[in-house]
Amino acid sequence: MPIPIFNSVASFFLKRRISQIELFKDYPIEVQQEVLRKMIVYSIDTEIGKKYDFKTIRHYNDFKERIPTVTYEEIYKDIERNRKGEQNIFWRTPIKWFAKSSGTTNAKSKFIPISYESLEDCHYKAGKDMLSLYFNNNIDSQLLVGKCLRLGGSREIYENNDSYYGDLSAIMIDNLPFWAELSSTPSSKTSLIPEWEDKVKAIIKESMNQKVTSFAGVPSWMLSLLQQVIDKTGKDNILEIWQDAEVYFHGGVSFEPYRNLYNKLFPSKDFKYFEIFNASEGFFAIQDQNSSTELLLMLDYGIFYEFIPVNGSESEIVSLADVKLNKNYEMVITTNSGLWRYKIGDTIKFTCLNPFRVKVTGRTKHFINVFGEELVVENAEMALSKTTELTKSEISNYTVGPIFMGDKTKGSHEWIIEFSKEPDDMNKFTEILDLSLQSLNSDYEAKRYKDSTLELPKIIKGRKNLFYDWLRSRNKLGGQNKIPRLSNSREYVEELLGIN
Repeated sequence: MPIPIFNSVASFFLKRRISQIELFKDYPIEVQQEVLRKMIVYSIDTEIGKKYDFKTIRHYNDFKERIPTVTYEEIYKDIERNRKGEQNIFWRTPIKWFAKSSGTTNAKSKFIPISYESLEDCHYKAGKDMLSLYFNNNIDSQLLVGKCLRLGGSREIYENNDSYYGDLSAIMIDNLPFWAELSSTPSSKTSLIPEWEDKVKAIIKESMNQKVTSFAGVPSWMLSLLQQVIDKTGKDNILEIWQDAEVYFHGGVSFEPYRNLYNKLFPSKDFKYFEIFNASEGFFAIQDQNSSTELLLMLDYGIFYEFIPVNGSESEIVSLADVKLNKNYEMVITTNSGLWRYKIGDTIKFTCLNPFRVKVTGRTKHFINVFGEELVVENAEMALSKTTELTKSEISNYTVGPIFMGDKTKGSHEWIIEFSKEPDDMNKFTEILDLSLQSLNSDYEAKRYKDSTLELPKIIKGRKNLFYDWLRSRNKLGGQNKIPRLSNSREYVEELLGIN
């Protein structure tokens, strides 16, 4: 089939999904209740179903009162049993795939179970919905006339058994239907090269002469790839190489620190950025409007959502029916891979309740509260965005840790920032960053009042490629690996200072 015809036919079928999306937007609570009911009925005869007597669960309150919330550490042993071949523990159908995830750069990896239902009805369905929503907003798009340059992880085989693990992106690439493979570059073989630097070279070689119309991947690693493309070609920007590129689908980390750098790579007001919110555990939300970065919570993916107010107690947990606008919540999910009331570690706030749209505010483990300042990633990202704009500077990476109080010294925050364009006046940069943080966070402002508890932040300029080299030293290049932005300890700061 000629590619233009394929684009027309595929976009027609993708747009048909919009009516189903409108349905869950109109009846969100009912759709979520049905998702939960189906998962409970499906899992009655599993170990967990018998343990908590799923047969007699009739309502959400039964579910909430009977089944405890859990963290990965609390179900780790059951997941390991599953990896060694035992089945029907927390999900009825066999689970052979496990998404290897650290969430941060911690050495210990998590292995998240991925069922057939999760692949088909959550992750792949979300991929199609991402395109559906994009086409719905951009009716003249020629996205499928070319290919999507995707950036995935690597796959490894768990040697003792017939089970597999790797980055979620690698698992998805390895199981893609043929039509999706035809519309992507590089090939699966290249995408799954385990060594990051070898992979990048192979991707550039294979994709350079392709007609690329879109990009998909984590912003930090996609930026690294695209900058190497610029270096290799000598061009000024990516649109000089791939003239038909029209959109970048991104997720995994906040886009704000990278926005100015991407605007230089794609210097066109018509080029679009569409954000997604997904994790190894599931696909949760997709940007559904060109003009807004709010994310539509996807309610029919086999995921049931609950929310705990940040700094609240678990007794305050609520379902979607009772969430409040602009309140910070920790997400709890029940999924069609058998994660039951799982505390995923992401925090969000609802920016709209009809339909339910969210913004990601951070991670439960990524904050600084050593001095009672309760500084979260959202505060840091917004303050940095304002500061770089006012000082005409650009950053490529950063992390923040505490400077603890001494016998005669007060505490403060130490920022290690790798600039791609340094500010003319570092003192002014520090002052604006501090004032921006105070305007965004009243607890931080109170601790900074007359230097009562916190002194002015300390900014350390990171050398070029500092964070890249640090991740390489930890064997954490590529995939879903991320820079920890905020920490209550000095572990990351000290390691980075040691190699700066």
